[in-house]
This record gives sequence, C-alpha cells and structure tokens, in this order.
Amino acid sequence: MSTASDFIIEARDVVLSFGETPALRSATLGVAPGEILAIMGPSGSGKSTLLHCLAGILAPDAGEVRFDGRRIDTLRETERSALRRDRFGFVFQFGQLVPELTAEENVALPLLLGGVRRSQALDRARSWFGRLGLDGLGGRRSGELSGGQAQRVALARALVAEPDVLFADEPTGSLDSVTGEQVMDLLVDAAREHGTTVVIVTHEPRVAACADREVVVRDGRVAPLLIERMAS
Repeated sequence: MSTASDFIIEARDVVLSFGETPALRSATLGVAPGEILAIMGPSGSGKSTLLHCLAGILAPDAGEVRFDGRRIDTLRETERSALRRDRFGFVFQFGQLVPELTAEENVALPLLLGGVRRSQALDRARSWFGRLGLDGLGGRRSGELSGGQAQRVALARALVAEPDVLFADEPTGSLDSVTGEQVMDLLVDAAREHGTTVVIVTHEPRVAACADREVVVRDGRVAPLLIERMAS
C-alpha cells in the first residue's frame, strides 16, 4: 500500500464549489512518481475540476494539494503559475495551440517563457518532430495541421521542458479512434522514456486502458475503479 511519501502529487480531502454548486466533496487522490493514472467519470462528475486543482489552476475551498511534498494550494497565483510553467506540462482536448505561431514555435513556447534563448528553445523543439511523426511540419501554423498533427504538436509542447507531471484533459476527445490511439501510444511511450508522471482525465475506456491505474470520480468523490466495477 502506498504511503503519503510515495506520492509526487496528491489531493487530500479537497472541497470546491462553484457558487452554490459543489464540484468536489472531500476528494482524495495520490499519484506515484512515474505512474500513469486515468481519472474517469461521467460528465459533470468533477474529474476535470480535480485535475485543475492538482495542477494548481484552481485553488480548493478546503483540503490540501501537495506536489513533491509541498503544499501548492496555499501558494500565491504567481508561484502556482511558475510551477505550472517549470514543472508541469498540459495537453487539452483541442490542443489550444497559439494560432499566430508556427508549430515549432508552439512547441518551444514553454522554454521561451522559462527564459531559454530562442535558438536553443527552437533546437529542442525541433528534436521532438521526428519522434512524433511531424517531420516537415515545423513551419506550419495550427490552421494548416490536421487534428492528429495539432494534438501531437500539443504533446510535444507539453513534454519539451521535461516536466515532472503531465496533465492531459480528454487528450483524444476531438480525434477519431485510430488517430486517438496513435496519440495515446506516443504519449505513453514518451512518458515512459522520461519517467514522467501522467494524469489523464477521460471518459473513454480505450484511453484509460493505457494507464497503470484507473480511478472514477462520481459526485465529486474519488474511488478506485475496482470498487466501482465490483459494485456494478
């Protein structure tokens, strides 16, 4: 059984409401270093809200969020922003690439924001293109890429700074099944290669099957998926 010291990131009895609507009710979850965890649950269950709390995007009303043994829910927004920039990577459903930038500039963006020289940042960004099947696409903008290509660019952007934790919110939700499987294979392979911890929010069993472990969120609470299956 894991103890608190085994976790790189965790939520402890996290509570969060949006106005009068409760989103998380004493949600507790720990993720081990290098683990790939899938968070499942129906729409509106609180799974994306939990991910946003773990990532320091949202601060809970009560409870604790810890990263590498340190509370992050009590940090100022500027400190949480620096943490997201320097230690975390993000992949969202629609990629959210900056349309004015080329693909290679999008990938280099976290490095540029972290103070890396432009030439070095672009060199590191370009090194990901061959690995993710994007050769020759570095000069294209998001409108010139297919959905699968754009999502692979977003994956490269999330991994280029070698984050400790990668957060992926419905990373294949806008892709067809074949392209989605390709993106997930690339995500898992890259995470394994670098020892990156991954937290994936998904409602798709085929995506969750790529993870080491699955949990389910219902009504703002977290349970192991095994318990959910036994109860059903």
